Amino acid sequence: MRAIFQTDKGKIRQRNEDNGGIFTNSENVRLAIVADGMGGHNAGDVASQMTVDFLNSEWSKFTNITTAEKAETWFNERIAEINQAILKHSRTHEECEGMGTTLVAAICTDDFATVANVGDSRCYILNENGFKQITEDHSLVNELVKTGIISKEDAEHHPRKNVVLKALGTEEKIEADIKTILIEDGDYLLLCSDGLSDKITEVQMKEILEDEDAVEEKAQKLIEMANQNGGEDNITLIIIEVSSDVESRCNEC
Repeated sequence: MRAIFQTDKGKIRQRNEDNGGIFTNSENVRLAIVADGMGGHNAGDVASQMTVDFLNSEWSKFTNITTAEKAETWFNERIAEINQAILKHSRTHEECEGMGTTLVAAICTDDFATVANVGDSRCYILNENGFKQITEDHSLVNELVKTGIISKEDAEHHPRKNVVLKALGTEEKIEADIKTILIEDGDYLLLCSDGLSDKITEVQMKEILEDEDAVEEKAQKLIEMANQNGGEDNITLIIIEVSSDVESRCNEC
């Protein structure tokens, strides 16, 4: 299994409030995390970094992941804990009042991937059945699409496209969407913040993942394309190539 993490502050933002990484436990099972500190909220970078640090620390203790149920339970429990920690920090540190972060994360074993998300950071899969988004955005425009008020095409250019309805650290209780999918050799998982998904179409993502480049080059191409298309937001992504190769790399660009 090959994996790459890359992040870029984009062309407009003065700082990068995204965080993430690829982490392995003692059994060499991977946890991939992308957290997008809430734009317009105070200390979004603090919330996203707290999330990554906490999940990484807890992941190092988690072993014997033999079933999807164990992975899903781990996500449920840990996400509830970090939500409370962020909320407490924001209430006890005035400079951090109102902070929050999205989260998309995946536990990747040899046979399955368990994916959790809160907010509008996404996970996609490329496999023999094609390329598709496997998470659902917790956003205003997605709710409008689901209720038939606007079309999916209209959502791409809606003026309130970036309004997120759910984020870690903003409510007492947060329920993440958690699902498990089977994965096979040759599959790709793409986790990303909206700085990527807002700037690149699914067709373009699919084309880049399908080319012959190494995962490092695929990641760089995606970031470059997002910047070429405006780069108004921070851009963060993880590409996981499912294979018997154990190589994993974590870069920040």
